[in-house]
Amino acid sequence: MSRSFAGACRWMTHGTKLFVDAVSELDEAAYDSPSLLPGWTRRHLVAHVAANADALGNLVRWAATGVETPMYASPEERSAGIERGVAMTGTELERWLRRSAEHLEAAMSALTDEQWTTRVVTAQGRTVPATETPWMRAREVSVHAVDLDLDVAFADLPDDFLVALVSDITAKRGDVPAVDGPLPEVAAWLAARPYTLADAPALGPWL
Repeated sequence: MSRSFAGACRWMTHGTKLFVDAVSELDEAAYDSPSLLPGWTRRHLVAHVAANADALGNLVRWAATGVETPMYASPEERSAGIERGVAMTGTELERWLRRSAEHLEAAMSALTDEQWTTRVVTAQGRTVPATETPWMRAREVSVHAVDLDLDVAFADLPDDFLVALVSDITAKRGDVPAVDGPLPEVAAWLAARPYTLADAPALGPWL
C-alpha cells in the first residue's frame, strides 16, 4: 500500500479543507443542486460527510477507551443520519460539517501511540488498526469534494494521495485492467467518477 500514517493525516487535513471551503460557498439553492452521485443532491452529500466524521469519531473513541463502539449502530442509523441532514438548512448543515470535523480531529490528536494500535471494525466489517481511520477520512473528504461538482477535480488532489487512492481501489476491486493515462483521470475512472480516458471500460460504483 503506497501510503503512510503521516501521509494519511496530511491528506485528511487537506481534503477536509477542500470540502469545507467548497461548502462554505454554497447558497441555499445550490445545496439542492445535483451532486455527481446519482440520486444525491449536494445537501445529501454534505450530510453524509458530516455524519461520516461522527461515525469515525466512534472508532476513535473505541481506540481511546477500549469500549467497542461501532461506526453505526445499524445500517438504518446511517441512512437516518443522512436524511436528518437533508432536512437541515444550509447554515445548519455547514455548522454540523465543521463541528464534526473539528471534533474528529481533536479526538485523533488526543490518542496515544498505543491507542492508535487498537483494532477497530469498520462499517464494512473489516478489522483494522485505528491508524487506518485518517486514511478512511482522507478518502471520504477528498473524493466527495470532487462529487460536490463545484471547482474541485481529481487534478486538484495531491499526487501522492492519488497514487495511494489508485492502489487502494485497485486492491479492493481486484480484477481491473491496466489503463494508461494521466494519474487524476485513472483515479477518477477507478472511483467510477467522470473521466476522459478513451479506452477505459466502465466500472461499477465505489465509495
